[in-house]
Amino acid sequence: MTIRVKRLGYALGAEITGVDLAKPISDATIAEIRAAWLEHQVLVFPNADITAEQHIAFSCRFSELEVGLTKHYRESANPGIVRVTNRVVDGKPSISRNVGRTWHSDSAFALVPPMGSLLHCKELPEVGGDTLFANMYMAYERLSPGLRKLIAPLEVVNDRLAAPELHWIPPEQAARERIEWPPTVQPVVRVHPETGRKAIYCNETVTVKIHGMTPEESEGVLKYLYSHCVRPEFVYRHRWQLHDLVMWDNRCTMHLAPVDYDMSHVRDMSRTTLRGTPTGRVYDSSKEYLE
Repeated sequence: MTIRVKRLGYALGAEITGVDLAKPISDATIAEIRAAWLEHQVLVFPNADITAEQHIAFSCRFSELEVGLTKHYRESANPGIVRVTNRVVDGKPSISRNVGRTWHSDSAFALVPPMGSLLHCKELPEVGGDTLFANMYMAYERLSPGLRKLIAPLEVVNDRLAAPELHWIPPEQAARERIEWPPTVQPVVRVHPETGRKAIYCNETVTVKIHGMTPEESEGVLKYLYSHCVRPEFVYRHRWQLHDLVMWDNRCTMHLAPVDYDMSHVRDMSRTTLRGTPTGRVYDSSKEYLE
């Protein structure tokens, strides 16, 4: 089987047709899909009317699934699935209803950030509910040589508790989160382990400062990078259709789920997360200024 690849955006994004995700897929076709993924960073599989089990099976062709991260959002019946929904769950507002409202790379606070994710559309509002993706290769390559040289050795401190949706959790939960997910030090410029290309790897959701600097000293550089990374020419906006499956590469993209719809209307998604490779180290504030 030879898949059909249609570019969707100038910066990134491609539609994949000619494959039925509900049926067994050959190794050769998976290799074609992976090559397209590495080239286009975001793949859209339209009209993928698949079950949770088929979603998981397809995802596992690319990597082991990550089940430790975002465990609070996972389905009990299918622990490989994260539910991203504004539906009422067990009589309460869903805890995932407001995730992703600022630009981010998934779990950039982790020592083993995910390789990527596959998000499946179950139900949509009448209008809106889009997802925006930004090309971090392009963002890096469009910097001036002087700024690329400046940021090449820099690292940032990333903290899960800096994420806006966690600002209001009870202190006892925050203490548990801090033990399980301590802040980490990550490179500002990450080298993709498969393509060898360089990408900017810091974001407004969890990055708190440049390592070795104060937040005030870091602010100018980071604010510039945050705004530069999401220039319109680097961004693809996906307008969801029912049963779309969208697969993105977490190592070279950022994404954002804006509140561009009536929250009284249902937006219901299921996500699998692909386990990645280690990067960074645990942040030790006592040694920061001694290095």
